[in-house]
Amino acid sequence: MTLLSESEKKQVATAIAEVEQETDAELVTVLAASSDDYTYIPLLWAGILALLLPGVVSYFTGWLGVNGLLMAQWSTFIVLCLLFRFSGAGHWLVPRPVRYWRASNMARRQFLEQNLHHTAGGTGMLIFVSEAEHYVEILVDQGISGQIDNQVWEGIVADFTSKVRQGRTLDGFVDCIRACGAQLKAHIPATREKNELPNHLIILE
Repeated sequence: MTLLSESEKKQVATAIAEVEQETDAELVTVLAASSDDYTYIPLLWAGILALLLPGVVSYFTGWLGVNGLLMAQWSTFIVLCLLFRFSGAGHWLVPRPVRYWRASNMARRQFLEQNLHHTAGGTGMLIFVSEAEHYVEILVDQGISGQIDNQVWEGIVADFTSKVRQGRTLDGFVDCIRACGAQLKAHIPATREKNELPNHLIILE
């Protein structure tokens, strides 16, 4: 799956480089196709429906004997598993809180894995997007959170999330980076030359 083309990735990298020239903050951007495969949830739904549907039919109609009921349950389970797996319908069976929790968890893992908690002055910032979940989050270290209120990022995230839902992921990234850059320039202006972390967009497919 190609989330962004090479030229689009370069546009994101250029936007980051431009912002970092005017602030001491270090920006890292991560784009994930999905934060989980959620295999277990469609299987759970298939199991529940396989137990209930043949049983309900048998109870009200009396068409199925014991052996017929077992075969109907097994067949229903297999058919539903295949349907949920290959039609893409399984993703819609995942409750929104579960999808957001998994995406939020991955964002925090990426913050640590990209060493954003080790920047000089605690000025690391992560812009994280998970496309399948339509999830966007901005995470900042203490050097930024002590200067800029979290509500500022909430407005930027809301705009970015709207663009992701519309399939405008590149526009969302560039606009988000520039909006964050304006805040960072005002509150954490550049005082030194630095480039501790990579500027390119990190893709998790």
